[in-house]
This record gives sequence, structure tokens and C-alpha cells, in this order.
Amino acid sequence: MTSSAQDTGRQTETTAAPVVRRRGGQVAVLAGLVAAVLVSILLATGLGPVMVPVRDTVQVVLYKISSDWFAPPGDPVFAYIVWEFRLPRALLGAVVGGGLAAVGVVLQAVVRNPLADPYLLGVSSGASFGAVLVLVLGASAAAGLGLSSAAFAGALIATLLVYMLAQRGGRVTPFRLILAGVSLAYLFQALYGLLLLRANPHDVQGVLIWLFGSLGSTAWSDVGIPAAAVVAGTLYLTTQARPLNSLLAGEETAVALGLDVGRFRIRMLVVTSLMVGVMVAVSGAIAFVGLIIPHLCRMLVGSDHRRLLPVAALTGAVFLVLMDLAARTVMSPTELPLSIVTAVFGVPFFIWLLRQREVGREARFG
Repeated sequence: MTSSAQDTGRQTETTAAPVVRRRGGQVAVLAGLVAAVLVSILLATGLGPVMVPVRDTVQVVLYKISSDWFAPPGDPVFAYIVWEFRLPRALLGAVVGGGLAAVGVVLQAVVRNPLADPYLLGVSSGASFGAVLVLVLGASAAAGLGLSSAAFAGALIATLLVYMLAQRGGRVTPFRLILAGVSLAYLFQALYGLLLLRANPHDVQGVLIWLFGSLGSTAWSDVGIPAAAVVAGTLYLTTQARPLNSLLAGEETAVALGLDVGRFRIRMLVVTSLMVGVMVAVSGAIAFVGLIIPHLCRMLVGSDHRRLLPVAALTGAVFLVLMDLAARTVMSPTELPLSIVTAVFGVPFFIWLLRQREVGREARFG
């Protein structure tokens, strides 16, 4: 290993450390974000057509967690609303938001393209196709797979197809990866559009709302598996921070540092596909979270994935919880699909980001 490669690797890993120090240190940043996640969940649990005071919300949660230690809530209606409807929905929003942000960070590093996210690479569209196949035609049409399994299978198939199409001379080029992803995304959208034409008209509206992202029917049974998959996946991705950092310095540097780039890309794509498939199965396809949150967090803490991944996951959790709160309250009693609400915030940010890139190119994506 050459000394220049080692220097490049160390330089990549320490990118943006001064930014973190100026903000009080990594521990303080993470502690603040954890507090922000809790506050956003508390807001989402208390606000709505029926306003639940903060004290009652906390009392309900504490009572349900340990009924022997805390007094029961005074109003059983509040308890029912908080525990059966709003809390599982807010928790699932935090899980999905955090997972999408972490996946976006990894995909942007793996393909070395700042526009990469589950939507752009066709992963979300593949997962949506698998899920719609089950929703419209039943599990038998998907070889007996359930909704989550079909969504994961669709995401994995889309990822492998994109990876195969993006290869040129045994190497994957980021430009070809984006083109392949966009092409397959349109293909899968056309396929599940065809499925919707065969669906019962009474079911089409519900499927369409789900396709644009919705947490409206969340129950406690929907939280466990996605939470376990996203937490485990994000923790694993965090352990891969060093090879992700080396990829930002270029494939030649990554190889010089001892990384098998091809195998590493495949491993990362499989893990992110699993996470996307599980998330799409419970929330539908939600746009912009995996695109804008990584960029926002890079501006705050830099490109070192040891810092970036946990910060992005927590920021994504806060973002989606608040977006879901807006989706169900802005036009109450009508609930907006989540992708519409995230687009309202995401598109202006993305335009601003493009304008910033005209002045100075973002670190490590030149």
C-alpha cells in the first residue's frame, strides 16, 4: 500500500471533523438529534383533530409501558388515540425516515453520484412492483410471498438488474448505474400501472395512496419487523464507514487500500435492497428523504461516514415524522400522500442545492 493512498484514506476519514467540533462535538450532535426525535414523536402523538395534551400523552405511554408503576390515564379516549393510532404511526415514521436517509447516504457513496437514492436507482419502484403484485393479484402471483417478502424480492431484483446493466468491461460506472436505474424505474412503474388497470376499481385508490407513501393504517404489528431490519441494517452500514470513505476518494484509492470494490458494492446493494423492501412494504414509496437528508447532513457534519450515517439516520427520522404530521393535519380530514408533502419541501431544497453546486462543487463528489 502506497503512502499516498494511506494519506488519502486518512484525509477522507477525517473530512469535516472541524465542522463537528465547532458544533460542540459528535456526542452533543447525536444527543441533540435523539432529543429532536423524541420531541417530534411527542408532537406527532399529541397533535391532530383531537388534541392530546403533552402530560396526557406521556402518562399514556408510561402507563402502557409499565402499568404497575404509573397511574392510568385520566381520559380513556386519549389513551386509545395515543396508543392504538398515533404512537405506532409516529414510531414507524421515525424508522422509515431514518432507514431511507441511511440508504441514501450509502447509495450516493457506492455509486459516487450525489443524485443517487432508492427512487432514482429503481429500488423503490422494484419494491413497489413486488408489493402491488401481491396487493392486486394475491400472494399466489408472487410465488406465495407475503407483502414484505415480495417487496424485498422486487427491490433485490431491481438492484441486481441495475448492477448488471451498469457494468462495462467488468466495472460499474456511476453514469451507467444512474441511467440503468432510471430506465428500470420507468419499467417497473409501467408494470405496476398495468396491474392497476386489472385491479378492482374500489381498490385502486387505496393502492395509489400507498404507492405515494402513507402511514395511515399503521398498527403495532407493522412496527416490529421494519424497526429490527432498519436498525440492524443501519448499524451494519455504520460498521462499513471506512470502506465507504475510501470509495469517496476514488476506486483506485479504494483498491490501493485493500478494498474489493466489486464485492463491496454488491454487499452494500443487497443490504440496502433489504432495507428498502421492508420499508416499502409498510409505508409505500416515499420520495426525497433518501436524496435531500444526506446532502443536508453533509453540510452539517461533512462526508466522514462514521459521523454522517448516524446523523443522517436521526435527521431522517425527525424529518419524516414531521412530514407525516403535516400530511394528516394540513388538509384535515383529508390525508395527503407522504411523497406529495416531502416533495413540497424537497424540491425547493434540491433546486437550492443545484444552485450551490454551480458556485462550489460539493466535497468528494467532483
